[in-house]
Amino acid sequence: MATIEHWIDGELTAGSGDRRGRVYNPATGQQQHEVVLASEADVDAAVTAARIAFQTWSQASLSKRTKIMFNFRELVNANVKQIAEIISDEHGKVLSDAAGEVQRGLEVIEFACGIPQMLKGEYSDQASTDVDVFSFREPLGVCAGITPFNFPAMVPMWMYPVAIACGNTFVLKPSERDPSASNFIAGLFKQAGLPDGVFNVVHGDKVAVDALLHHGDVAAVSFVGSTPIARYIHEQANSHGKRVQALGGAKNHAIILPDADLDFAAGHLTAAAFGSAGERCMAISAAVAVGAAGDALVDLVSRKAGDVVVGSGRDPKSEMGPVVTAAAKQRIEGLIDSGERQGAKVTVDGRGLRVPGYEEGFFVGPTVIDQVAPSMDVYTEEIFGPVLSVVRADTVDAAIDLINSNPYGNGTAIFTNSGEAARRFQRGVRVGMIGINVPIPVPMAYYSFGGWKASLFGDKHIHGPEGVSFYTRGKVVTSRWPHVSTASDASLHFPTAS
Repeated sequence: MATIEHWIDGELTAGSGDRRGRVYNPATGQQQHEVVLASEADVDAAVTAARIAFQTWSQASLSKRTKIMFNFRELVNANVKQIAEIISDEHGKVLSDAAGEVQRGLEVIEFACGIPQMLKGEYSDQASTDVDVFSFREPLGVCAGITPFNFPAMVPMWMYPVAIACGNTFVLKPSERDPSASNFIAGLFKQAGLPDGVFNVVHGDKVAVDALLHHGDVAAVSFVGSTPIARYIHEQANSHGKRVQALGGAKNHAIILPDADLDFAAGHLTAAAFGSAGERCMAISAAVAVGAAGDALVDLVSRKAGDVVVGSGRDPKSEMGPVVTAAAKQRIEGLIDSGERQGAKVTVDGRGLRVPGYEEGFFVGPTVIDQVAPSMDVYTEEIFGPVLSVVRADTVDAAIDLINSNPYGNGTAIFTNSGEAARRFQRGVRVGMIGINVPIPVPMAYYSFGGWKASLFGDKHIHGPEGVSFYTRGKVVTSRWPHVSTASDASLHFPTAS
């Protein structure tokens, strides 16, 4: 059985730790690899390599950095198929979905290729007599990324391309459930010409996470995951003097008004709820049917959910694969059970699904639950599975109030043909990312991604302009080069422009 090792200072290493984790193929339910789990010493080795590499990488010209980033972009683009296969085998998502994930990550790499434009400073000539003022931004040092299982390529790419292009070095701690993609991509970075030590990968669990959070040479930490862990990451990183952005969980709603094209809305809700088996932080898990839209919407969504083809991620006919682990399957089915016990109506039931030839796989079929109340566990919990809860509301304002009362504020959407209702919605909801007839409003890479409320801890959203700001800090220089014969005398008075 293959062992997945760390990538430290430009090469694979088993490190000093003796603990190992299991990596499964979710479609078969069988272990396919083991992964080394980092000790504190392994994390220290990665951070040390990054700290040493920072001394030269931070001084590399913008031309050199962008050349390497363009090389990296071409290598990732040439290997999309192989990366997608690696993701499918360890995460379970279908190949087309995995390839789409890599493509969205590529968009951030492309944004990072334009870093010279993003790092242009400002200059004020003759701000005072013979005095000029200018500003520029510098990298922070060693940055760390702690990323989830659901997007093993894309979410890390939200972080390290921008960080590295800005002149930082990086230590990535990906999910130990699907770690192989990060090692493969590290090899591509080396092929692109990135110096050893600039990008490192350590695999592990809480031991590795805490070692990064407590390490004195780590300047900044980026995280994507559940809200309880995001809160922990934020508190620990802050207490150790680090800059931190921690993206937490979500409960994403879509409001459907009676004037919407219900067939269009139902099709997009089906894709948004069940794509990637619902294991997306931007998945729509709650449909809020307003007024007369309710019954017709439930009928349409239920019919479309029943048509989704579930199977192995490697099967080109599959539209949805398994969930990531047996524990995830058990948890999701338990929440469906609780909804039924608490009075909701299961109109499409994905529990107990068995896929021929993959009977031991971690499959949960698309599930639609109607008549869900906000007090039910199936509504209050972030399910992270292929479950769509339908909540009823009398008016669009009541639906907006429902969204605003939820502790999360990641993404939300509205389906309507009314510009007035859409504008009222976009201004009224307290959510970071909003879609109008777009169910998963993930912004393009040249915007920044991030929610509000319990979906984000920290001041900066991820990637885009805010990502550049997060991974750099500003300097302002006030300079004067006087001619000796005209130099003014110094004064003890408070300096003013003249």
